[in-house]
Amino acid sequence: MSLLLSSTFSVLSTTLTPNGFRSSRRNPSSLHLLSNPISRPSLSPPAHSKTFRRRQPLICCSSSSMPIEESVITSELQGSLLYSRAYWVSKSIIAWNVDLGDGSCYLYASKFAALSVTDDGIQGQDVKIKLEEDNGGLPANVIEKFPHIRDYRVFKVPPVSEVKSLLKCQLAVATFSYDGKCINATGLQLPGVLDELFSYNGPLGAVFSPEAVSLYLWAPTAQAVYACIYGEPSGGDPLEVVQLKEVDGVWSTNGPKSWGGCYYVYEVSVYHPSTLQIEKCYANDPYARGLSSDARRTLLVNLDSDTLKPEGWDKLADEKPDIISFSDISIYELHIRDFSASDHTVHPDFRGGYLAFTSQDSAGVRHLKKLSNAGISHVHLLPTFQFAGVDDEKEKWKCVDTQMLETLPPDSIEQQAQITAIQDEDGYNWGYNPVLWGVPKGSYASNPNGPCRTIEFRKMVQALNRIGLRVVLDVVYNHLHGSGPFDENSVLDKIVPGYYLRRNADGCIENSTCVNNTASEHFMVERLILDDLLCWAVDYKVDGFRFDLMGHIMKHTMVKAKSALNSLSKESNGVDGSTIYIYGEGWDFGEVANNGRGVNASQFNLCGTGVGSFNDRIRDAMLGGSPFGHPLQQGFVTGLSLQPNGHDHGMEAVTKCMLAVSKDHIQVGMAANLKDFVQTNCEGKEVKGSEVLTYDGAPVAYALCPTETINYVSAHDNETLFDIVSLKTPIEVSVDERCRINHLATSIIALSQGIPFFHSGDEMLRSKSLDRDSYNSSDWFNRLDFSYNSNNWGVGLPPKEKNEKNWPLIKPRLANPSFKPQKSHILAAVENFLNVLQIRYSSPLFRLRTANAIQVRAVIQ
Repeated sequence: MSLLLSSTFSVLSTTLTPNGFRSSRRNPSSLHLLSNPISRPSLSPPAHSKTFRRRQPLICCSSSSMPIEESVITSELQGSLLYSRAYWVSKSIIAWNVDLGDGSCYLYASKFAALSVTDDGIQGQDVKIKLEEDNGGLPANVIEKFPHIRDYRVFKVPPVSEVKSLLKCQLAVATFSYDGKCINATGLQLPGVLDELFSYNGPLGAVFSPEAVSLYLWAPTAQAVYACIYGEPSGGDPLEVVQLKEVDGVWSTNGPKSWGGCYYVYEVSVYHPSTLQIEKCYANDPYARGLSSDARRTLLVNLDSDTLKPEGWDKLADEKPDIISFSDISIYELHIRDFSASDHTVHPDFRGGYLAFTSQDSAGVRHLKKLSNAGISHVHLLPTFQFAGVDDEKEKWKCVDTQMLETLPPDSIEQQAQITAIQDEDGYNWGYNPVLWGVPKGSYASNPNGPCRTIEFRKMVQALNRIGLRVVLDVVYNHLHGSGPFDENSVLDKIVPGYYLRRNADGCIENSTCVNNTASEHFMVERLILDDLLCWAVDYKVDGFRFDLMGHIMKHTMVKAKSALNSLSKESNGVDGSTIYIYGEGWDFGEVANNGRGVNASQFNLCGTGVGSFNDRIRDAMLGGSPFGHPLQQGFVTGLSLQPNGHDHGMEAVTKCMLAVSKDHIQVGMAANLKDFVQTNCEGKEVKGSEVLTYDGAPVAYALCPTETINYVSAHDNETLFDIVSLKTPIEVSVDERCRINHLATSIIALSQGIPFFHSGDEMLRSKSLDRDSYNSSDWFNRLDFSYNSNNWGVGLPPKEKNEKNWPLIKPRLANPSFKPQKSHILAAVENFLNVLQIRYSSPLFRLRTANAIQVRAVIQ
């Protein structure tokens, strides 16, 4: 063990105190008609309207998962058009995993989506083009972009001047045997050819000038686009309906200056593969910067307007707390509603929203000041963009009788029953249900309509900066909540269907992240992500970004994001981009695992980029097992080998070995999880961090510099630190001991090299009554008490959906009064946490900036 690590453990041992311590008809027109404008259909009610009803998508593997209509499918071949198993990857190449043999292959297009498959082949086309097989294989650049189809056969598309028009049609390819019998048919996936022909770097969204308001929409597959302009956020007829003109896939129009403050919705006529129809879709602007409540309409808002800026806003960059090196960062993760919903020192109108952070004398703000003074540098806010799951209009929320819930036993089933009965109609959700990335969430504003959300968000950032805290936003670019042409939460998939969302070999949307995975390997998806980040950084002066499921985003996107943000300057942008830090979850799973869709932003791929990723190794070694293992599996701080809890960990020799290996993992983590850091392992051998292995044989260490590691022991996901300690330690352990263990865990994180990360409430023994996934568990299970009177332990059995199988373990613990900390325990925990933070910031030795600086201070024993 190095002298540095030895001294850190020594500090830990001296800071423990006894009390211390998650439409369609065939038209025989020839191809040249495809470029002619089509007449505008009558304006239907917006898809968001509650009175609006449409047929459901046909494709069974679309996000709607609706059954295929029997009348459509008369045979397997007939149903094949419901899938998109071929890829149009460039102007001249279609890739398809079929064996042509001595047969032939054709491309078909129908402007009015009239294609059908009969025994004689494909019918209803306006265009039929013969494709020639090329046995040379896919070009290297195509394989790099689409590695999952590297072995597909190549079919050459002959030079056709109307390719851009063809892409607005229903498309299919079919193969035929030598005697003319149709063998295979399928639709096409278009992102490759769209990127080649329509990649665009010009203006998008609403652009304001002194004389006009201009709209720009990238929609290369659309046949017509209209903007419906409204004077009000909901109801009424449009003031005008304006047809946009297209140039190379970008639709635009110029409107009068008077449009400012109005609302609009796009009407997009486009072929949608989930219905096999030309659909009239109603959608918000993907580049929306303002919205009406619940994203019914896009607000035309100019973020540069002085009326939207708090006093002193333009000079905020000069007021921000200093950050000399990213190694000086420490992060406190916080949910906006958790912060103040239960804080009675906050004005009732501000509770649970942006403005609560401006209440300088509230208990919550006073607590943040303590953390800031001790060394916490950044507050990480869970999703703040427009998400689904919480109505923006507070008067529609349902509530439970909390006074009645307070009277129930601590292990009662009744609290969770009442909470879950209204959990989708109350004011609570973590927010990982993205609808529009570039607009602050309306439910956190005093008024979800108009510009309030912009003004109040800015006031929040300003207030936090002024108490010494920089602001990190939790961004969720890996998936979207809605898809298809009719979902009220669908935006991108209405405008360019099949482009923004990643699809599998059948053309079905990938859902490994949760639902509707996005595809940053596509040019305009990546561009949207980068533009969105720049908007938050420049227009909201945000100081950092945490990427949810970052491994599902491509590495090149993260590298470009870091570069784009770093290029911002006070002189040109009012922001010092060199101080903006980015990090995320580098988990490697799903369709992107092992670089299945290109080099992804996973832990091992990010080394050397300066982008941080969460270190799950130190977490698991300290707590035991993993969040997906047995809940009683113990680790280094929870009593493995030394304080058995009755769970079968194996023979004594096995548990001692597990404990020793856990120590190795923790030592690597405390050395910033550096690949090349040399230490003496539990077998007495000198090994690099990359040579210390996890239980499945993967290297523990993956970082090349300290700021690429985010060390943590708890986060919003899974149980709180105090809860997991209470679950894993033996029942007979005293609450005093559990409090000390809580403190030991946070102290190891606080005194490690790399960047320490703490879940809000870790320092106050926060409990969620053992809820392992409180994303939708209401204020009741997520309460924070900055009066320090309670840590929220024993407020009932946690919600059945995610916790029922563990209720037999949970119930006796909640029912046991000895598990509940007293106020004295909470106060001691806060004091201990502040002391350890002050120790971290008392010496640069705990915040070394380079791998070499860490290694040269290590002496191998």
